[in-house]
Amino acid sequence: MADLFHYIPHPHAQLRQQAGPPTVAAAAQSIHGPGVIGRFNARFGLKITVVVGTMWTAYLFTLLALVSAPSALRTGDKIIIVGQNVQAAAADARSQATYDDASAVLAEARQIQAHLLAQDAVIEQILTKVSASA
Repeated sequence: MADLFHYIPHPHAQLRQQAGPPTVAAAAQSIHGPGVIGRFNARFGLKITVVVGTMWTAYLFTLLALVSAPSALRTGDKIIIVGQNVQAAAADARSQATYDDASAVLAEARQIQAHLLAQDAVIEQILTKVSASA
């Protein structure tokens, strides 16, 4: 009966368990590097993004934009929020991990279905033998 079905776990399940969930810190390291300067840049950029992401800052930037937009447009300068790329990379990593998790769950569900079909076949054989002997 042990040969009825051979379970093969999806490889992503083990990889996911070892790696854990994607984090902003991991995304920051991939963007800014693993060293002291990279960690500083990531933390500083993230703090700036958190502060800049408040409504009061939005009001301030709106006022600033209304006042300085004409001269900024003439010079062609760009404004960049430095922590946003770290957060975007982390979000991308989470999205990919969710997709991989869903794919692994689908593969596991297919294995469950195959196992159930194998069990159904054996149950049918048992029922046929029981019915014939009765």
